[in-house]
Amino acid sequence: MIRAARPIALTVAVAIVAGGCGGRAHRATPPQPKLPLALAQQLAARSDEIAAKLDARDDCGALAAAQHLRDETIAAINARRVPSALQEPLSAAANDLAARIQCTTPAPSDEKHSGKGKGKGHGKHGEGD
Repeated sequence: MIRAARPIALTVAVAIVAGGCGGRAHRATPPQPKLPLALAQQLAARSDEIAAKLDARDDCGALAAAQHLRDETIAAINARRVPSALQEPLSAAANDLAARIQCTTPAPSDEKHSGKGKGKGHGKHGEGD
């Protein structure tokens, strides 16, 4: 019971200090910068796509989606759709995400271009008959 009371007491103490004491008028704090709703939804949908691909163990698809998210983020910043206070944290998060995902699934084209079983004068195209 004592352990549960400590976090509550600490929270109350912080709230009192942060709220200030006395009856002075409070200055309105400036509103926090926000992303435009459409942009926020677009980036959130891309993030959900990345998470779904990672859950499905499609790390190459997740990497491609993360790179696309990074590109969309850069484009939004360059188009001045992202408030200046959010530009650095948003771009850093997008860059970090793309850098942390590793594509470990071999690409299907790797086998096709390995040279095994290819021509080499073994009767392909009517030769050697």
